[in-house]
Amino acid sequence: MADEPVLVEIRWVANPFRGEAFEAAWLPAAAAVLDYGATHWTFYRANDGLLDFTQHALFGGKALWERYWYSEEIGTARAESSGLYQVPVLPTFHAVVGSGSTLDAPTTTGPRLT
Repeated sequence: MADEPVLVEIRWVANPFRGEAFEAAWLPAAAAVLDYGATHWTFYRANDGLLDFTQHALFGGKALWERYWYSEEIGTARAESSGLYQVPVLPTFHAVVGSGSTLDAPTTTGPRLT
């Protein structure tokens, strides 16, 4: 049986005074999911406090997620970002039961829009 589509969510908490550094360090790693079979990704930063981040990625199955998460590239990114975020980092997996959109979100991986 083929894998079912899965939305993966990771809640990251940056260490105090490390929010900007974590954002800069992890944004390319968050965007890299597309190289591992994801069809959509987002990386959010909370407006209040600026230390809470949420990463979402939509994959065709959990095996594709594991290919991304356990890759040498992302393992290296986690190691290089060590000390910028709190551990443990625990991905959660969600079945997609509906979705929709009314407008396109920005697709750049450049600086945040203010």
